[in-house]
Amino acid sequence: MIAFVNGRVAGLAPDAAVVEVGGVGLSLQCTPGTLARLRMGEEAHVPTSLVVREDSLTLFGFADDDERNVFELVQTASGVGPRLALAMLAVHTPNTLRKIMATEDIAGLTQVPGIGKKGAAKIMLELKDRLGAAYDGGGGVAVPAQAGDGPAWRPQVHTALTNLGWSAKDADAAVQAVAGEAGDPPDVAALLRSALRKLSRA
Repeated sequence: MIAFVNGRVAGLAPDAAVVEVGGVGLSLQCTPGTLARLRMGEEAHVPTSLVVREDSLTLFGFADDDERNVFELVQTASGVGPRLALAMLAVHTPNTLRKIMATEDIAGLTQVPGIGKKGAAKIMLELKDRLGAAYDGGGGVAVPAQAGDGPAWRPQVHTALTNLGWSAKDADAAVQAVAGEAGDPPDVAALLRSALRKLSRA
């Protein structure tokens, strides 16, 4: 188990980051919200989870320990693998997921691409008592936006949507629909969540 990495951010993509540790570049699969707090060339501490398969070793990176813990816990539900777990955290904060499980909010969980009503009900049944109680005051862990990106949030959100299974056409429409919500600096994680909500209602 690789619990975290400390190093210089050597590369950023819409769905991954490269952190240089001891002269080795480690590729971390991350949500846009996690990526939004990383900056090229700066030192970063990134909690991680290593997923081992017969033909691959994949390292996932997170904004904090809570996000990593929820990522690992949701995978204890049957049918939830690392990609779907990451998609859940791309759409909802850890605290929001706790609220969804506690209130049996099927509509909230089906906002995640790849989860239908039947699957959501099954996941809730298995996870309701595993994630713990939502924090008082709600809102989950705040993720600071990446400063100075300007329009760069558009390709980040677009690529994240297509990686989550939406078509390029749908992603284009969703990016355009949330353009008016972009602040200065833009909050990429919030924009992605808003885009996913609009797509789920379409």
